[in-house]
Amino acid sequence: MPDNPVTDITVQAFAEMRESGAVYTLLDVREADEIAICAFDDSLNIPMQQTPANLDKLPGAGTLVVVCHLGQRSAQVAAWLRQNGFPNAVNLAGGIDAWAREVDNDFRIY
Repeated sequence: MPDNPVTDITVQAFAEMRESGAVYTLLDVREADEIAICAFDDSLNIPMQQTPANLDKLPGAGTLVVVCHLGQRSAQVAAWLRQNGFPNAVNLAGGIDAWAREVDNDFRIY
């Protein structure tokens, strides 16, 4: 078991976070063709493979919510970030797919 296990946030808890005005950054680690299908308006888009080279763009304050399509890539990125100086990184469990199915039906499912 890693020293810094990934913390997941459910799509329902993330919806509440957004509504409450909490300080967060949404890091979308999907590729550009996926983001073209559906995306959060307020996300910071850095594909998974480019994340290590763009750490300077990530905030240290607030929660860093990492999202991908189904939650697998974002879980890997969140775990890596937590091990590399971003203890505020959490994975959006189920990804944008779960968001589209459970919270916002306006998001396209792919």
